[in-house]
Amino acid sequence: MKCAVVLFDLDGTLANTAPDLALALEALRAPGSPPLDRDRIRRATAVGTRALLWEGLAIASGAEGYEAARGAFLAHYDRLIGQATELNPGIAAVLDTLDDHGLPWGVVTNKPERLAQRVLAALDLQNRARCLVGGDTAARAKPYPDPLLHACALLGVAPARCIYVGDDQGDIDAARAAGMPALAVAFGYAPPDEAAGFGADGLLATPADLLPWVL
Repeated sequence: MKCAVVLFDLDGTLANTAPDLALALEALRAPGSPPLDRDRIRRATAVGTRALLWEGLAIASGAEGYEAARGAFLAHYDRLIGQATELNPGIAAVLDTLDDHGLPWGVVTNKPERLAQRVLAALDLQNRARCLVGGDTAARAKPYPDPLLHACALLGVAPARCIYVGDDQGDIDAARAAGMPALAVAFGYAPPDEAAGFGADGLLATPADLLPWVL
């Protein structure tokens, strides 16, 4: 059956958002702290705020002070969105091609919806994505299927006619649970050899490799 909609993860898949997140972490670190390991921050970005706070501030989810740190981190990130975030190389051309062929695409991310809206606006995609589902939009975030099923409901399309593109194991697990084909990317925040082991239907070495799957 022909693909009707392409759904993308945001962080690491559509865009490199890690630099802005690193800036937000830096704002909370004590003066004189050693520089953040940017490669580790990139990998933590795929997992979400919990992993970023552990990597950048050594604060574990559930620990005393975690919620306060989370709130401060998100406030700094809100202020800094768009400073250094960019589309991944090759993504712009792929989105242009999807638009040219009339193939709708949307975004399903674990980033809070309001912040994801700001990222799309910074990338000038807010009026092109047919839907945006954040980590707080549905009852449960990925790796549960709820966000992907919510996107399908918004677009009026069956999950089997969508395809989800992501860079984390949770992306592929969510798609599997939703009954949706899934592709992993080798250019995201997970190393290519790790992405190859996610159990996706295919591995995209470059964004352009998506096109034969959907057109």
